[in-house]
Amino acid sequence: MNRNFWLLRGLRFLLFVAVFVALASLAVMALWNWLMPAIFGLPFISFAQALGLLVLSKILFGGFRGGPAGGWKARAQAHWRQNMEARMQGMTEEEREKFRQKMSRCSAGWARMTAPEV
Repeated sequence: MNRNFWLLRGLRFLLFVAVFVALASLAVMALWNWLMPAIFGLPFISFAQALGLLVLSKILFGGFRGGPAGGWKARAQAHWRQNMEARMQGMTEEEREKFRQKMSRCSAGWARMTAPEV
């Protein structure tokens, strides 16, 4: 593929992101200006202030993708996997096979686990 194709694709992506952020900021501004002055007596906000609120809420509550390895989600998944492995070790081979058969319908990764090496 040529360079112009990738450049055009990158510019299209940036345009999509800019439009999405602008629409999200407009939604925040509209909701704030509709609800907050009536409920709490707060002042109306501008588009730039709505964008700032959006960024601030992303920082405080959403985090950023590609954060440090071993975040809370990775720890929760590891904890869940350890619990499932402990349960599987406490079962007989027949119980494990029956359990795998039941759980294969949801194609969970732990349903395909092999027997622990002893």
